[in-house]
Amino acid sequence: MQNITLICIGKLKESYLRDAVGEYTKRLSGLCRLNMVEIPAEKLSDNPSPKEIENALESEGKKIAEKIPKGAYVYTMCIEGKQKTSEELSFEMDNLAVRGYSNIAFIIGGSFGISEKVKAASSFRLSMSKMTFPHQMARVMLLEQIYRAIQISVGTKYHK
Repeated sequence: MQNITLICIGKLKESYLRDAVGEYTKRLSGLCRLNMVEIPAEKLSDNPSPKEIENALESEGKKIAEKIPKGAYVYTMCIEGKQKTSEELSFEMDNLAVRGYSNIAFIIGGSFGISEKVKAASSFRLSMSKMTFPHQMARVMLLEQIYRAIQISVGTKYHK
């Protein structure tokens, strides 16, 4: 059984998003060991300067790095990353297990993204789409895709 860690900046504010995360967390409970890590977003002024944003991303990046399990394969979610189909992600997750990666970490940044250091240290930059989504919605979408990847792997009818 794989260990999957989801490291996210910020808390989910909307109850419907928390409910969706709860549903996928429940669905995944018998399929993997899921660890959800929420890191508080750095406080920024109403109109932050580029330097203020850079400093916040650096600070968040250090906190993210502390939460990545040792030896984990790390996916950093970012718009400039490579897109994968659900089938490709499923195959890759299976292949990672065969290659000895018992820990997989997915990182979702805050509204200003993720520090370049975290991106550079990741194993793979993954993009869900060329479109931009709220980072809080990305958490639900990613959990659904992890669930779908596992369902594809075990051959259920969830993925049609």
